[in-house]
Amino acid sequence: MSTLLSISNLSVRFDTVRGMLSAVKDVTLQIESGESVGVVGESGSGKSVLSRTAMGLLDGKNVHKSGVVKFNDVDLSQISPEELRSLWGTEMAMIFQDPMTSLNPVRKIGTQIAEALRIRLGMSKADARTRSAELLRLVQIPDPDAALDKFPFQLSGGLRQRVVIAIAIACNPKLLFADEPTTALDVTIQAQILELLDELKKSLGMSIVLVTHDLGVVAGHTDRVVVMYAGEIVESARTTVLFKNMRMPYTEALFKSIPTLDTPTGMRLPTIEGRVPDPTKQESGCLFASRCAYTQDKCRTEHPPLVREEGTDDEHLYRCWFPIEIGKAR
Repeated sequence: MSTLLSISNLSVRFDTVRGMLSAVKDVTLQIESGESVGVVGESGSGKSVLSRTAMGLLDGKNVHKSGVVKFNDVDLSQISPEELRSLWGTEMAMIFQDPMTSLNPVRKIGTQIAEALRIRLGMSKADARTRSAELLRLVQIPDPDAALDKFPFQLSGGLRQRVVIAIAIACNPKLLFADEPTTALDVTIQAQILELLDELKKSLGMSIVLVTHDLGVVAGHTDRVVVMYAGEIVESARTTVLFKNMRMPYTEALFKSIPTLDTPTGMRLPTIEGRVPDPTKQESGCLFASRCAYTQDKCRTEHPPLVREEGTDDEHLYRCWFPIEIGKAR
């Protein structure tokens, strides 16, 4: 596989009334062609900022970025805004969390899908409508011809999310960012959307970056998982390796919060005590130390580097002075 997206030493900071806020800290990450990667972490971990920065969607006087983001070996910071916009839709696209706010409430579904086809691919009005119906059929919306003439409020949340996916894949992008695509949906619809993304990845040959707070979502739908905490990557491995031999206590804590079939009805799930560190303050030591069950003195004073698991062929990285012993995590 060839590298489609390459992120090197990326840091993102914002000017705020409370001072400089560090949202992403020295992140290095590669996405290969045809690969599905899960980016997991709590709210405030920096995963959404990372994906939006990689897309080139974050800009402004209060945004400070350093590092390099390359798409197909093209440094996105070295191209014009017009060249960057030309990549959106045709080369990379994004599915946002809430389909109701992603869609224009006063425009029909067909019009919103056709817009990308007419602007990006130069299709005629008639051809764009025909292709829009094909896209709705591809994302498994019943009676797609009738759906084209409906407004977003006339569709259920699951169908609206399918429409958003149809718009995102309309111009056959090589890379799709899915930012919490199932958060507002019930469990049954979540599974359907995730299975749909799997099918589209295979049929269209796309790479997918699945951004979520739920480790359970990435379990059967990704090739690799990247765990973020307080703006940093704290663990990264192939999905099967991570679930079998997680080394970072934060990953274990996220895993314990997932309900299983054996979980008794009404049982309170474990939670991670404490709060994510204040991103406007410079913390010493491990950023997870105040919430970690395995914290020792060194954790509070020295910041751990991201290191590679020794003696393995897999690229398993973790950031911990005292990693969980292999096979000892839940």
